[in-house]
Amino acid sequence: MRFLKLKEVMEKTALSRSAIYRKMNDGEFPQSVSLGDRAVAWVESEVEDWMVACLTQR
Repeated sequence: MRFLKLKEVMEKTALSRSAIYRKMNDGEFPQSVSLGDRAVAWVESEVEDWMVACLTQR
């Protein structure tokens, strides 16, 4: 299991920061995991599963 920081998620998904947080709020993107006071990350496998789901919907 691997955590991805926001920059990595942006590069992997081609989404902007605001798009990622908007989709999270709408329940359309994996939720972030708190790593500390000001650090969050996403589980890489959850982001990849989301990407696969996007491909199956096209």
